Amino acid sequence: MSSPAFTTAAEGSVHDLPPRHIAVHPLTGHIGAEIEGPDLSRPLAPEVVEEIRAALLKWKVVFFRDQPLTHAEHVQLAGAFGAPTIGHPVFGFVEGFPQIYSVARDRFAGRHSGEPLIRPWTGWHTDVTAAVNPPAASILRGDVIPPYGGDTFWTNLATAYESLSPTLRGFVDTLRGVHSFSAPEGQAATDDFKEKNRRRPLVSEHPLVRVIPETGERVLFVSPSFLKRITGLSPRESQQILELLFEHITRPEFTVRFRWQKGSIAFWDNRTTAHLAPRDIYSLDFDRQLYRITLKGDVPVGVDGRPSTAIEGEPLDAFSAGTA
Repeated sequence: MSSPAFTTAAEGSVHDLPPRHIAVHPLTGHIGAEIEGPDLSRPLAPEVVEEIRAALLKWKVVFFRDQPLTHAEHVQLAGAFGAPTIGHPVFGFVEGFPQIYSVARDRFAGRHSGEPLIRPWTGWHTDVTAAVNPPAASILRGDVIPPYGGDTFWTNLATAYESLSPTLRGFVDTLRGVHSFSAPEGQAATDDFKEKNRRRPLVSEHPLVRVIPETGERVLFVSPSFLKRITGLSPRESQQILELLFEHITRPEFTVRFRWQKGSIAFWDNRTTAHLAPRDIYSLDFDRQLYRITLKGDVPVGVDGRPSTAIEGEPLDAFSAGTA
């Protein structure tokens, strides 16, 4: 079941060397960098791919400006870094481009009813962690962008882990948790949402701390939108610990905020980050349309060497005509 997270460079290659073919401009002390130089609408030279990958491993999310890609060019770009999955295993894909998921302003309309319970970590998530092998990376491009509002946040889960006390790190190293899709707290799922989940159930148990193969980093693999409980703890114990960890990973000093423009691209390591989609767009009259491709991931492995396990559903495979 295990597979390469996304195509990796040979050991001892460019990961620790300064880039020669791209310019990398860090944005914060812990996460995020803008990359200049490559034209992403054209096939990338192998050395450029390796330097972008090295920047991604270091900065967790990298951004590109003025890259107005077509759907086909987006698919081509993703293929240079790994194997694209189907757009979204539960919620579908763009007609004619099954590798692409539409991130539209009102994509959640009609899925849930009632008022959600808003907490400091509400909406933060790592993509599709309900799968036993969540995507290794995501590539999101901006197409229709409002004149203001709609910024996205990312947080560095490796820094969040390192910032825990040694005692708490030792405890969470031993824990595992159950991830699934469900309606946000305080809301009820519609029949359509329930039916989509019934057709493609995804429930998995992951370690709360996963080890990244290329770097050996330990990351706090907690996804507030999808991690529902900690295995082996009472409901109250689980709630208290999860709330502590969710609050911790969203500390501002671990995050970067990105202002979208038409043609902007965000490329993030889905294993080492969580992100927050904007809520302010719902108070604006402007449209917002982005498109996302996710890359096939491997099965997370915890500090103890135990891999994640599937409770329901199949692993996310690379897209093929048979998976549509």
